[in-house]
Amino acid sequence: MRLIPRALCGAARAAWRESFPLGGHAVARWFPGHMAKGLKKMQSSLKLVDCIIEVHDARISFGGRNPLFQETLGLKPHLLVLNKMDLADLKERQKIIRHLEGEGLKNVIFTNCVKDENVKQIVPMVTELIGSSYRYHRGESLEYCIMVIGVPNVGKSSLINSLRRQHLRKAPFCPAGKATRVGGEPGITRAVMSRIQVCERPLMFLLDTPGVLAPRIESVETGLKLALCGTVLDHLVGEETLADYLLYTLNRHELFGYVQHYGLGEACDDIVSVLKRVAVKLGKTQKVKVLTGTGDVNVIQPNYPAAARDFLRTFRSGLLGPVMLDRDTLQSHPSAGAQGHRPAETDP
Repeated sequence: MRLIPRALCGAARAAWRESFPLGGHAVARWFPGHMAKGLKKMQSSLKLVDCIIEVHDARISFGGRNPLFQETLGLKPHLLVLNKMDLADLKERQKIIRHLEGEGLKNVIFTNCVKDENVKQIVPMVTELIGSSYRYHRGESLEYCIMVIGVPNVGKSSLINSLRRQHLRKAPFCPAGKATRVGGEPGITRAVMSRIQVCERPLMFLLDTPGVLAPRIESVETGLKLALCGTVLDHLVGEETLADYLLYTLNRHELFGYVQHYGLGEACDDIVSVLKRVAVKLGKTQKVKVLTGTGDVNVIQPNYPAAARDFLRTFRSGLLGPVMLDRDTLQSHPSAGAQGHRPAETDP
C-alpha cells in the first residue's frame, strides 16, 4: 500500500480546481501529410490483411482513438492492445474492460511492451480471431498478415519488436532483434513498412504503420490527454499549458507523488508556483537583463519552460506514479460495472 504523508493527506482535502479552463487552449490539429498518406496506404493494403491490431495508450483507454480507423478499415477481425499498462492506474481493470465491451470492443489485452508483459497472449488471440472469421481471397494462404494501427507514440513499433523477441528471439538480418525504430516522440514511423515477420508457428507477418490522429480531435480536453501521453508534440499545445493540465489532473486524482519527487513540502494547485519551485530545485534558472533607472541589472529568473518540460518528462516516465486520465469517463458510467458480458443496455 502506498503511504501518503500526513501533510499530503491534509492537502487531499483541499479545494482543488473542479474544472480546467479550456477556453483559449485550442489544440493544434496535428495531421501532417504523412498521416493522410498513411491512412490511404492502409486502405489500399487491406486486401493483404487478415486481422487488425489497434494499439492505444492504457492511460486513455476510452478517448483519443481515431474514429477513421473503424470507418475506413472495414470489418476485419480487430484486437485492441492497451499498451503502457505499467504507467496506468488499473485498479478498476475489469470495469474498464466491461465499459469497452459495451462499446463493442470484445477483444482487449493490456500490455507493457518494454518488459514484454502479456505480449505472449497476442499471437494465440489473433490466431483464434482469424480462424473464426472468413478470410475471403486469402483463404488459400498459409501465412497470416496483421496490420498494426494506432495514434502516434502509443507503442506500435515497440509491440512489433516485443513480439519478435518473444517468438523469433533474434533474426539473422537483425542481430539486435529490432525490426523497427522506436522513439519517445510522435511521428517516428513515417510510412507503411514492408512486412515484418514476428512468428514462425503460425507464420505471421505484421505491417507497421504511421501513427494517425483524427483530423479533428473530439474535444480540447481529449487533446490535452493525448498530448500528456506524448501523442501530440508538446510545443503545438504549449508546454506550460500541458504542465498546468497535468498538475490539475494529479491534484484532482489525489496523486501527490510530484510533491515528494521534487521535495516541494506540500501540494499546490498553482502552476506558476510549482514550476518556480521545480526550476529552483533543479537549478533551471536564467539570467535576464532588466532596464532600470540606474541602468541594466541582471536578474536571475526561473526557467519556466525548462521546468515544465522536466515535469512532463517525469510524469511520462512513471516517476509520479500510475494514473488513469479517463477516470472521469469511467466514473460517469456506473452501469458499466453491472453489465457483465452483455451488450450495453439498461438494467431492468
